[in-house]
Amino acid sequence: MRSIEALIPQAGRDDIAGLRDVDAEELARYAADPAHPWWRRRPCVIALTDRVPERYIPQLTARIHDPCDTAEVRRALLDLLADRAELLPWLRHEDRLADDSYGMAEAFLKARGLLGDRSAARELATLAASPWQRDRAAGEAGLDGLVDRHGTDAILAELGVERPEDRAFRVLMRHRADDDVTDALADPDRTVAYLAQSLAADADRLRAYLDEAPTTEAKLWAAYALHGLTEDKAETRAVYERLGRPRVQVECLDEELRGAIVHEYAHGCERASDPRWRIEALVDEPPARPDVDDQLRRAVVALTTAGLAPQPPVSCGEDNQQGDGTYYVIEVGEERLLISTLGPFATAEDDDSAGRRVLESAGFRWIDAETGAIQVTDLCVYYFGGRKPLTVETLLFYWQD
Repeated sequence: MRSIEALIPQAGRDDIAGLRDVDAEELARYAADPAHPWWRRRPCVIALTDRVPERYIPQLTARIHDPCDTAEVRRALLDLLADRAELLPWLRHEDRLADDSYGMAEAFLKARGLLGDRSAARELATLAASPWQRDRAAGEAGLDGLVDRHGTDAILAELGVERPEDRAFRVLMRHRADDDVTDALADPDRTVAYLAQSLAADADRLRAYLDEAPTTEAKLWAAYALHGLTEDKAETRAVYERLGRPRVQVECLDEELRGAIVHEYAHGCERASDPRWRIEALVDEPPARPDVDDQLRRAVVALTTAGLAPQPPVSCGEDNQQGDGTYYVIEVGEERLLISTLGPFATAEDDDSAGRRVLESAGFRWIDAETGAIQVTDLCVYYFGGRKPLTVETLLFYWQD
């Protein structure tokens, strides 16, 4: 029999199948000992699924209670011992609010749901509506636990319909019951409408709803959902034309900037975005993307010819030593010129940059402070944990680690 250390030689490398062949008491003893590395203890906990030795439960529970133990192990133990009713008073105690270990607040809520604590329903619904996948999964698992113990109707009654997250849960439960949720495309909260369109699976029903929908926005959600099922661009365009080609109006955003931004970001924008952006990206032809290598070459040649001695272009990822984005950096003395990969756009911190006139003469469009500050309304893009509308400058010269 291979040892636990041999089955988990280093962090991130674990043989769960092999660990399941290890004696359960040996695994429990190892997992309960905080002297062992957390990255070995956590796989041991997972391998104990459905075979926890009763006599080791107090020791394993003590690890959950210890705020100094590693959160990854504590969360795995909460999943393992999700049927232990004796945990519930501890989970509900106000002291849990002071435990700020990463991910533990969500794990406590999930465990309360799995143990049938209906008082956690509202917080779990909020968690299930999180834009973060792991938090969303924890919330959904906790709500599923409540439904399993108390039934769908009881939990729906607990939540009501006032909050968007409660309505989202109601939509999900209706979908699971094979009920039609098309009417939720008209929900006033876009995250709920987005969920409804993601669950749509009947193209004919969506076509019928295009005539029934009470608002243009609901019709656009139906068109977006229909396109997801059929990928029929001609049909989507016809619907868009029939609706009068509705667009989000952004003051001072011209067509060149709009085209570059919409086709870079609208296809994968966040759930709270206006569906007008999504449809616009589907039906309008994208602008030709530049030959970035040629664009950079032209910039360097122009700057060199002007006697500015530019440094070689560096991608934003290399410049920041991690991540990626939509621009390159060319250093000219103390200045940093940014060249976008989305089109012939350039900028710098100072609009009076020595490179501005040179790049403009080489065919680049300078994005000055006023233009860069335009906020692209209702197009929500992920940016360092946020999911809100961004400015033109941030979108054209975007970096994310």
